Parts: sequence; structure tokens; C-alpha cells
Amino acid sequence: MLSRLFAPKVKVSAHCDLPCGVYDPAQARIEAESVKAIQEKYLANDDPHYRARATTIKEQRAELAKHHVSVLWSDYFKPPHFEKYPELHQLVNDTLKALSAAKASTDPATGQQALDYIAQIDKIFWETKKA
Repeated sequence: MLSRLFAPKVKVSAHCDLPCGVYDPAQARIEAESVKAIQEKYLANDDPHYRARATTIKEQRAELAKHHVSVLWSDYFKPPHFEKYPELHQLVNDTLKALSAAKASTDPATGQQALDYIAQIDKIFWETKKA
């Protein structure tokens, strides 16, 4: 009963404990590049142990890329950015879905699709930094 009384009412998580203000789509791009490279290496290797390890690492990297994109969307981009770039919400959604597809696939085309979306986010991100 006491544990319920003193238990936190809301659980939260954040990019970091202190808003550092350091954001860059390069973090997502690097992880997505790893996903695509692993997909290519997976297809080039028939060893089941190698493939199992590659699958695990690819899935982890895809999740990290999704995390970095989500942090940009939730922490960096602000209402003025969404007003200037009304496609940004859909672009982020498409990027996250592409990363999920790449996570579940060994086809490097899915990794490339995620990279293409991240490149679009990168372009918008750097345009907002100029303003």
C-alpha cells in the first residue's frame, strides 16, 4: 500500500537529463547507414550465425535511428518549423515507418528508403538553423 502511495504518478524519459541543445540528423543518418550496410553484408554471407548476429545489430541500429528522428521531431522542431514546413509531420512519420521496414527487412532498398527520408529531414533541419 505504501509503495503505491509513493510510486511516481508519471514516468517520463528524455533525450538527456539536461537540454543540451545539440541536435543533428547525422546521428540518425549514421545509424541508418549501418542498417543498409548490414543488410548488404547479410545478403553476401550464408553463415547462419553471422546472419543471426547481423539481424540483431541491424534491428538495434534501426531503433537508434528511430530514436534520433523522434528526438528531432519532439525536442528540436517547434511550431514555427511545422508552419514553415507543413510536410514535416508526414515526413517524420514516413521516416519512422521506413526505419521500421528496414528493421524488419534484409533488402538494402528499405535501408536506402530510410536514408532518403532522413536526407529530407536533414535538409529542412539545416534550413531552420540558418533562420
